[in-house]
Amino acid sequence: MDTKTAGKPIRCKAAVARKAGEPLVIEEVLVAPPKSGEVRVRIICSSLCHSDVTFWKLRDPPGYFPRILGHESYGVIESIGEDVHDVTEGDTVVPVFLPDCGECNTCKSPKSNICSKLPFKVGPWMHREETSRFTDLNGETIYHFLFISSFSQYTVLDVAHIVKVDPQIPPDRACLLSCGVSTGVGAALKTADVEAGSTVAIFGLGVIGLAVAEGARLRGAKRIIGVDVNEDKREVGGKFGVTDFVNSRNCGDKPVSQVIMEMTEGGADYCFECVGMASLVHEAFACCRMGWGKTIVVGVDKPGAMLSFTSFEVLHHGKTLMGSLFGNLKPKSDIQMLLKRYMDKELELDKFVTHEGSLEDINKAFELLTEGKSLRCVIWMDK
Repeated sequence: MDTKTAGKPIRCKAAVARKAGEPLVIEEVLVAPPKSGEVRVRIICSSLCHSDVTFWKLRDPPGYFPRILGHESYGVIESIGEDVHDVTEGDTVVPVFLPDCGECNTCKSPKSNICSKLPFKVGPWMHREETSRFTDLNGETIYHFLFISSFSQYTVLDVAHIVKVDPQIPPDRACLLSCGVSTGVGAALKTADVEAGSTVAIFGLGVIGLAVAEGARLRGAKRIIGVDVNEDKREVGGKFGVTDFVNSRNCGDKPVSQVIMEMTEGGADYCFECVGMASLVHEAFACCRMGWGKTIVVGVDKPGAMLSFTSFEVLHHGKTLMGSLFGNLKPKSDIQMLLKRYMDKELELDKFVTHEGSLEDINKAFELLTEGKSLRCVIWMDK
């Protein structure tokens, strides 16, 4: 334990979102010591996820300001609070937005990754109590994001949200498994359980959709169809195993689901919606093969978005519609599995990183992502 800082507030730099949609402000903040069941982590690097952009733009709850965004990261435990036994100071960790307490019946079950003791929610506080560990130098409270807030040189996390990892794994690769890549790969491997020789259709070739393609490639899918409105994704998708590309803006009078039905002579075995649009969920379900097809909802839609299916479709078509939060991965065990596959040169994480920078470059990273010019930009906190 660093006796100079343990038990005391730490003053450090952070990128603070002060107002919705406005550039983040690099400023000094105070990070309180961890309480019971918590750890304070020195963030080494953090990658920018589209969820950060989504909540940065929200003017109403669950958008809260001022806030420290960021949730895909890698760090080193600086100090621990009371009742923390599984990790200690100096351990290298990957924070994960989805809790894994390891104690409740749900976490002990192989059937689900949704903790019943600490249910997932998009709130502005710590998980076990509605308080913050961040203040600015004027004493104003700064809100948390997804229980991580990794756009800060130091942050405080509940132990249910951290996964201890081998320090030999490169930080700028391990951080990718905090959210997007794990979600997509997990959706293919665990939620859908894609079979060798099958046909897969992916709606949206952002990082999550490309990670689905990566997972389907690992499983030996014969045909991987990528759907996107960005023509540049044709070439990008090919690097991740996409065999066919459909630009949904170039389908003429046909809905994209009809195009895929014709391409596959009856529909894809597995369809993944990775954008977060109810209309695309309906398109994915429509081109999912009757009898055994699975449609997996992975994208995060706007609050209150509704889906509508007729009873006839559900009863007579024999299709399955499933949600996939964090790819149905159990963070504390499955992230280790993915890291092993990376170290064994099976899971290709390197191709997801397209840009790198320092904390001062974070607004440029936001621009690159919103303009579709970046997959993952890794922000080094002390570069």
